[in-house]
Amino acid sequence: MPGPVHPDEIAGYLDPSGMKSVLLKFFILAGMLLGLPMIGVFLADLPVSRFLEFPPETRYVGHAPFSWIAFGIFCLIILSAILPLVRLHRRPPSGTHATQSTPFPWWGWTGVLLGIAAWITAWSRFSWFTAFQPHTFTPLWISYILVINALTYRQTRHCMMVDRPGIFLSLFPASATFWWFFEYLNRFVQNWHYGAVDFTATEYFWYATLPFATVLPAVLSTRDLIISVFRLESGLQGPCLPEVFRSPQLAGILLVTAGASLAGIGVWPDVLFPLLWVSPLLIIIALQSLMGGSLVLSELCAGKWGQVVTSALAALLCGFFWEMWNFFSYARWEYTVPFVHRFLIFEMPILGYAGYLPFGLECIVIGQMIESLHEKHIPA
Repeated sequence: MPGPVHPDEIAGYLDPSGMKSVLLKFFILAGMLLGLPMIGVFLADLPVSRFLEFPPETRYVGHAPFSWIAFGIFCLIILSAILPLVRLHRRPPSGTHATQSTPFPWWGWTGVLLGIAAWITAWSRFSWFTAFQPHTFTPLWISYILVINALTYRQTRHCMMVDRPGIFLSLFPASATFWWFFEYLNRFVQNWHYGAVDFTATEYFWYATLPFATVLPAVLSTRDLIISVFRLESGLQGPCLPEVFRSPQLAGILLVTAGASLAGIGVWPDVLFPLLWVSPLLIIIALQSLMGGSLVLSELCAGKWGQVVTSALAALLCGFFWEMWNFFSYARWEYTVPFVHRFLIFEMPILGYAGYLPFGLECIVIGQMIESLHEKHIPA
């Protein structure tokens, strides 16, 4: 689940100004994500109508072929971003932690059985199941969420689904909204597309919204499990990054840079496509710095890497299952990634998995926003 709220911030979350701050950050982020790419293509005199097609079916971006030079440059950028992880070490947990044997809960077994049935039907082509074949993704991920929460519960006797059902349920509609933003941004770069199934606009909206609703619960539940198994949240220590994240000057630079990149992704999709994943995170960091509140990267200044690492790992693990279950499914997506489309793991080129790392941080920020809005209603 989202990381614990610092005591000094509880008061801010409980008063109206704290709630207004959270909502204001969300609306600014949403406005930039929705508006800037469209403004960019409009100013470039590109046909705006093709970016509004629903469902999106037309393939209008011609991607650059594989390039060893570009592949090498992207490898260097990714390695430099994760290089600090080499210096991480796990701090021994304080005190003693008695291991308690907790039975695997019945609803976890329900998830196991549902997952087996959904996996078989997703990868098979039974004639009697033809009408339901396009809709196996949602039960697969509902079962995943149940099993992950059950494993966490067995490990600690606690899990988000049991302990914090309000936040847990809120993640589903928030997740659907959250992922629709990425689907919208993908219209400008067309790095993935869906095939095999023809939907009307209404069918496409509902059939897509249901699986999109499982993204945040899956990632944040997986993060809980990683923390419970390895106790990484407070135990990963590493290099302290410079205290620059709260600098208004840097925040302004980040905001302008992210905004310019969003405005350009539809104009230069082959060059700027990675910023589909990075720009939302830059905007979030800038807004947190300018408007106050918990900063997603602030713990790195104290050498605490637990939150960042567990969030990124959770998204990467979910990404593995997303790509694996998609591979043989009837209703599936495929990738066309410029310059680096080689060495596929399932449908995804290997360097494409790097996008899950900033995505995990974006998931934890949305989770923290939802948690803060729930904390507002804690009785005094």
